[in-house]
Amino acid sequence: MRDLKLAAKRSRKKTIFNIRGHMIGQDFIVIAGPCSVESEEQTLRIARAVKNAGADMLRGGAFKPRTSPYSFQGLGLKGLKILQAARDETGLPVVSEVLDPRDAAWMSEYVDVLQIGTRNMQNFSLLKEVGKLKTPVLLKRGMNSTLAEWLNCAEYILSEGNPHVILCERGIRTFETYSRNTLDLTAVPAVKELTHLPIIVDPAHATGRVSLIEPMCLAAVASGSDGLILEVHDHPELALSDRDQALTPDHFLRINQKISALRQFMGTMGDIHTFKNYTLGKSG
Repeated sequence: MRDLKLAAKRSRKKTIFNIRGHMIGQDFIVIAGPCSVESEEQTLRIARAVKNAGADMLRGGAFKPRTSPYSFQGLGLKGLKILQAARDETGLPVVSEVLDPRDAAWMSEYVDVLQIGTRNMQNFSLLKEVGKLKTPVLLKRGMNSTLAEWLNCAEYILSEGNPHVILCERGIRTFETYSRNTLDLTAVPAVKELTHLPIIVDPAHATGRVSLIEPMCLAAVASGSDGLILEVHDHPELALSDRDQALTPDHFLRINQKISALRQFMGTMGDIHTFKNYTLGKSG
């Protein structure tokens, strides 16, 4: 990691920045919402539900990179305007994916965080373009990428002048087929050793199975992540994308309650070293 001039931890303080009152890197942030913006009614309905369930930010795809060119590709500008309306009503900051360098600047007028997905992690033209903006960037790990490759992509953004980068572990592709990907939670403490940037976890894309999301959310909290990003849909069976990994609002609420309880417990125990000493003392 010697080539990391800006992303490397070294003597730098942990990166903390404000997004509409939420202190990224300091507060634990839960981002939730539909995979795709399908209609104004659907998005507003889900935005209200995740807000009431404790979400801090709203996610929603207006432009969708899909494996098949015949799958739903998103509503584009119309979708962004719907997300803006949802933010205006609920107060939730908006996270949405940008695919094309030409769209980055004007999309920033509608969203609070520009997401770069796994397929575009090494789209260097896109990285440079979002680096020229002031809008925070959520950089997902490439599905086949090492930590070094991932952090070097963050370096591209930082080197263009944008310090507001959030890393997102979303699972990597391995030989395992039961889950959609393999969630690499070792990345969380490893990234914290290597960089000052905040890191959140995406258990939905990592597992691709609703039954696995809750335990991986709790594991992500225990690993020391700075937040989570989850897909929530009030009618998952009707979702136009990623229906198998979409939580219902009620399920999301239950998970959020468990997350809060776990974080409270971890807070009373102090850091992981204190926790280890406590358990050893109890057993001995």
